[in-house]
Amino acid sequence: MSQDRLLTGLIGAGIGPSLSPALHEREARELGLDCTYTRFDLDELDLPAEAVGDLLARARAEGRAGVNVTHPCKQLVIPHLDGLSPDAAAIGAVNTVVFDGDRAVGHNTDWSGFRDGLVAGLPGVPLDRVVLLGAGGAGAAAAHALLSLGVGSLAVLDVDAARAARLADALGARFGTGRARGGAVAELGHRLAAADGLVHATPVGMAEHPGLPLPPAMLRPELWVAEIVYRPLETPLLRAARARGCRTLDGGPMAVHQAAEALRLFSGREPDPARMLRHLAELVGVEAAGAEGGAGRVA
Repeated sequence: MSQDRLLTGLIGAGIGPSLSPALHEREARELGLDCTYTRFDLDELDLPAEAVGDLLARARAEGRAGVNVTHPCKQLVIPHLDGLSPDAAAIGAVNTVVFDGDRAVGHNTDWSGFRDGLVAGLPGVPLDRVVLLGAGGAGAAAAHALLSLGVGSLAVLDVDAARAARLADALGARFGTGRARGGAVAELGHRLAAADGLVHATPVGMAEHPGLPLPPAMLRPELWVAEIVYRPLETPLLRAARARGCRTLDGGPMAVHQAAEALRLFSGREPDPARMLRHLAELVGVEAAGAEGGAGRVA
């Protein structure tokens, strides 16, 4: 593979509409690389999630520098790897695999993507008490980022209270007992009343899951609100939060910063997140216009 040629890709289910290929390929061109970012869609290939190891071997045989990994393979891929970065090991999930010689090494750029997006998009917000709504994979990465940034008390709430408790226990073992507590969504109003910020990490608000994850009356001007969802960038939660006077952050910065770090790992070059954020906004805007006009989604 020539120095200016970069082969990467994405393994996951239902990833036909993913914006990752366009985001990676355009930024790679800006960096002087001819990048081909290929989707390995389990649905299109009619393969189970457990086939992730075979797809990983295929990607390596094709000479790829690495691949991104998304739902439902972020944990299933781990047994097929030769090593994990410390953060991927701590979070227990991998979204980026780098082929380093004979080794396949797993990384997690979701957490650093959220961290960098929050620092850039909501500078100086108070971090004493934060509520995290959603304890799935995205929530776990966001929780790791929040406690790494110095959040004093993190309330992890989920429709599955047991899952929230397990995540909180794992965070406590990593960052210190008592810094994270798990609970049920029923606690949301009480927790938000004393919180500095809210991080939303459930699918509610996506095109496929419309609606609000909480009553707008729970929001108050002193609260900052950060979204994980980036499709659409403007979610009902963010509209409601701004209407209540909250400082807000959409999911775009996390999507861009995690992609930028993955591209850096693949290529060894330094992407420009600000440029990538502009490109993401353009892609999402085109996608929204296409949907309204019946042209479908950008792939």
